Amino acid sequence: MSAAHPTTFWDKAARKYAASRISDPAGYERSLARMLELLKRDDLAAEIGCGTGTTALRIAPHVGRIAASDVSGEMIAIAKEKAQAQGCSNIAFTAAPADADLAGPASADAVLALNVLHLLNNRPAVYKAIDRALKPGGLFVSKTSCLSEMNPLIRIAVPLMQWIGKAPHVDFFRAEDLKAEIAAAGFQIIETARHGSGKRDARIFIVARKPEAA
Repeated sequence: MSAAHPTTFWDKAARKYAASRISDPAGYERSLARMLELLKRDDLAAEIGCGTGTTALRIAPHVGRIAASDVSGEMIAIAKEKAQAQGCSNIAFTAAPADADLAGPASADAVLALNVLHLLNNRPAVYKAIDRALKPGGLFVSKTSCLSEMNPLIRIAVPLMQWIGKAPHVDFFRAEDLKAEIAAAGFQIIETARHGSGKRDARIFIVARKPEAA
């Protein structure tokens, strides 16, 4: 057996995921607050791997529009339910892979990728899609679990779960590896942070910028 297909895995997990609590609420709020500082009232934002839309819905009142996507149609269905219940009309939720073109070319002021980059096996293609979507000078904001910085036992547990089809694709890397990868894709890293509440936080928050047009 091998890792579960991402769409199948997350479709099955969607309702349980939607009911789960954020593991570090204070750390989440710090990341959210920083994103809101970076975004402007009239911005067009895009989010890949939006899950059930929690963050997109928190950001929506502070920007002009959001185009949000997730590979799981079930996750998107829940996100749409939440948006309707909250009367939020400036988000377009779409079921699509992370490398799909959500926004028009060079139209997005910011692209968010939260808790998703380590789950992608096609990050180079995703970085190219983000570059296409962003305006010159636009921001690429990510928060990512760096599994190589976590308990070494996870290196045993994850492959075992994948072998029985109980886990999706997951990549192991350190924060420095991810920063180098994003820089190599042509983005200028302008800020990094660790917003977690504990002594150790394996989730790196990175703000990168698409270079201004020559």
